[in-house]
Amino acid sequence: MKLSTLFAGLLLGLTLLAGAEENINPGINDHYQDPDFEEWFEIFERPGRELFDRRFQIVHALDLKPGMRLADIGAGTGLFSRLMARAVKPGGQVYAVDIAPNFVENLVKLARERAIENLQGVVNTQTDTGLEPASVDLVFLADTYHHFEYPQSMLAAIKKSLRPGGDLVVIDFERIAGFSSGWVMSHVRTGRDEVIAEIEGAGFQLVEQRPELLRGNYFLRFRKPTEPAH
Repeated sequence: MKLSTLFAGLLLGLTLLAGAEENINPGINDHYQDPDFEEWFEIFERPGRELFDRRFQIVHALDLKPGMRLADIGAGTGLFSRLMARAVKPGGQVYAVDIAPNFVENLVKLARERAIENLQGVVNTQTDTGLEPASVDLVFLADTYHHFEYPQSMLAAIKKSLRPGGDLVVIDFERIAGFSSGWVMSHVRTGRDEVIAEIEGAGFQLVEQRPELLRGNYFLRFRKPTEPAH
């Protein structure tokens, strides 16, 4: 085990024992307190944004099957929630999870207007998913991980929400000096290697990377072990 992963795991354990994780990025979500849905729709769902331009390839890479139950945490305007809901028909369910009630209300409304019935909105908190234990097969985070103000608490909640053997897929910005934009360097708190260490430290196993899929973002798939670690 890498020392960074071991340290991250020890830190998570100490945090959970202490019962109070310090906010590591105060204020990063202030502009999502009462967001304008139409304004953010134009930002998130526009040509030129890498995740929008590659949305179909990303969903294909998830390897979804009919009947699966998924959670899109940090769903925003519901771009991926809608695509995934179609991909898991018949019998599947998507939970579009966000801390902004206005996002959740409007993304569900938009889904219904587009005849997508197997999408359910969930308003969560900064430290919890709002999902039942072992209720989903896959949790999807698209440019959301760097918005976690309490990442250790959220990772513990995500792990609890996943069934044994379930997957956590993380897409987020590459943060590389000399490559990433100034906005990314100032806005995104940590890079890919540190994210891997944090998530492995929370008890997940890294099982897949897709470097060919994206350029300004990375794609990581983690798995919740089927048996508790000893």
